[in-house]
Amino acid sequence: MPVGREGDGLFLIAGPCVVESADHAVMMGEMIQEALEPFGMDFIFKSSFDKANRTSIDSFRGIGMERGLEALQAVKDRLGLKVLTDVHETAQVPVVAQVVDVLQIPAFLCRQTDLLVAAGRSGLPINIKKGQFMSPGDMRYSVAKVRSTGNDKVFLTERGTTLGYGNLVVDMRSIPIMKAIGVPVIFDATHSVQLPGAAGGSSGGAREFVEPLAYAAVGAGCDGLFFEVHNDPDKAPCDGPNMITPAAFRRIVGTCLRIREAMLASQKEGL
Repeated sequence: MPVGREGDGLFLIAGPCVVESADHAVMMGEMIQEALEPFGMDFIFKSSFDKANRTSIDSFRGIGMERGLEALQAVKDRLGLKVLTDVHETAQVPVVAQVVDVLQIPAFLCRQTDLLVAAGRSGLPINIKKGQFMSPGDMRYSVAKVRSTGNDKVFLTERGTTLGYGNLVVDMRSIPIMKAIGVPVIFDATHSVQLPGAAGGSSGGAREFVEPLAYAAVGAGCDGLFFEVHNDPDKAPCDGPNMITPAAFRRIVGTCLRIREAMLASQKEGL
């Protein structure tokens, strides 16, 4: 399932935080494809039909499962991309699994046994986002819940750990710790700079730290990178303060690839 550039061992997940419409999802897919064209890379398109863990009852959650899945299907049909989305309840799993290529377990739900088992039984690859409240080593138990179904196609995503109120910090040790569980580990560079609930009824963000954290994660040995990308982040209905533009995405990915190439060269030479 890893999707990226053959031979460099780094794969990508990217897309807008939430499905706004089918046309917007397809447009974003095209823009991300264009940004990656110089690198010969493919990616898994990510967008959520529902963001159930919003700060406020008034926060924009998405366009709902039916229309959201139609939009994701349009991305698949028109662009030939693999797609990933979140599930929040066990009843959503069999419906969503008919459309997507990867199921994602949101960070706040990473310990929910019934949801993890239902996702595992779908047979699809499962991306579990590490809870902001979880130690990296304890994610082995979430992985075991999926594997209990006979599904070994599971990977973990680091997205920061709660530090006090309204702030996250990234402990890069979590990447090798979770890799030791025996699964690929992705670094979510945009959610890791989120400032939960810090914008008065919604989450803020510090997108200026996306770039250095992405570089550090590649240096720490992550297997993949996750970016939320939007054509106009400041006007996005959800997670705007931590999303990045396609131009920034292209620049960051290019540098990440050079870091990764340097690491691979050093490993080959035994340095």
